[in-house]
Amino acid sequence: MDYALLDAALISGLALIHVILWCTVIGNLAYLYRHSPSSLPSSPSVSILIPARNEAKNLQRLLPSLLQQSYPNWEVIVYDDGSTDDTWSVLQSFDSNRIRAIRGDGPPPGWVGKVHALYQATRHASGDYYLFLDADAELSDEDALTRLLQQYVGLPDDSVLTGLTQLRSGGQLLTSLVPNVILTSLPWPVSRWIPLNAVGALNGQCWMVDADTYHDLEPHEHHADKVLEDVEIGRYFKEHDIIPELVDVQDEVHIHMYDDFFEAWEGFRKNAYLIMGGHPLPFALFFILFALTFVLAPFVSFGFLLSIYGLKLTTDRAARFSPGITLLAPLSYVLASALQFDSALHHWRDRVAWKGRRVSTS
Repeated sequence: MDYALLDAALISGLALIHVILWCTVIGNLAYLYRHSPSSLPSSPSVSILIPARNEAKNLQRLLPSLLQQSYPNWEVIVYDDGSTDDTWSVLQSFDSNRIRAIRGDGPPPGWVGKVHALYQATRHASGDYYLFLDADAELSDEDALTRLLQQYVGLPDDSVLTGLTQLRSGGQLLTSLVPNVILTSLPWPVSRWIPLNAVGALNGQCWMVDADTYHDLEPHEHHADKVLEDVEIGRYFKEHDIIPELVDVQDEVHIHMYDDFFEAWEGFRKNAYLIMGGHPLPFALFFILFALTFVLAPFVSFGFLLSIYGLKLTTDRAARFSPGITLLAPLSYVLASALQFDSALHHWRDRVAWKGRRVSTS
C-alpha cells in the first residue's frame, strides 16, 4: 500500500471540505446581513405560540417581555404540556387578556410532547401570522415584535422565517456550536434553487409563518412523532415550495437555553444522534467525517488548525460569543464528538430522557 499516496488523498480531501465550509459560511453571512426590514402596511394580527413543560422559571422572563410589546395586535397562547413544576401557577399569575393558557396532561400515543403542544396551541390561534417561540426565549425590548414582523413581511411570499437567535446560556462550549452548525452546514442563499429537501431546516427556537400556509400544510400534525421536528418541518415546507429563510433576529430574540454545561449536555444528547442521521450507518459516516474535519485535521496540518479556529471565530463573532469561547474551539469540537457518541449510545439503548419524560424515536 502506498501510504504517501493515501496521506496525500486524505489531505486533499480535508482541504476540499474546509474550502466548502469557508465558502458556505462566507456566503451565509453575506446572505444573512443583506436582509432588511420592510414597513408594515397595516397591523396584522399575530399569534405567539409557546410550548411549556416545566418552564416556570423561563415563563417568568418570557411573558413579561411579551406584555411590554408596543405592537398593538397580538395574542399569546401557552400550552402547558403536563408540567410537574409550578408552570400552571405561573401562567395563572399573569392577569392579561392577551395571554391564554391551556392545560394538557401530556401527549397522546404517537405524539412527541412539544409537537403536540404546538399543534394544540394552533387550534386556538386566531392571528394572521404565527410566531413560534420556545419557552426559554425572551424578546429584547418593546419594539422587538414589530421588528420581527417587518423582517417577515420583507421576505418573498413563499417563505417561512427562521431566526438566528442570540444564545444567552450556560455550557457555551457546546451552545456556541449551534450557530456554528447553522452557518456552516446549509447553503441558505441558494437553498430555494437546490431540488433537495435536505437543504431546508428551521430553528425551532423562533420561526414565523402566515396562518393560511400553516393550516394548508399542518406541519405539526404531519410530524407528530418527530423529536427533531424543526428540521423535519423545514424540509417539509421546502418540499411544498415554502422556503425557510434564515434571518438574524439576535437584536429581537434572546434564548436562555441551559443553566450550565451538564444541562446543555443532557439537552443536546436527545438531538445529536438525530442530527447526524438517526440510524447507525449514516451516523457512523457523519461521525467519522466530523471527527476527521474538526478533531483530527489539526494534527495533520497546522493549516487545518488555523482553519477551524477561523471558522469558529467567524461564527462566534456572528453569534456574539466571547473570544474566550473561540480560544477553546478545539475543545468544543472534541466535546461535540464525545457528545455525538454518547447520544448514539443512549438512543440505541432507548435511554434518552428530557424533563422527566422518556424520549423515544423507535
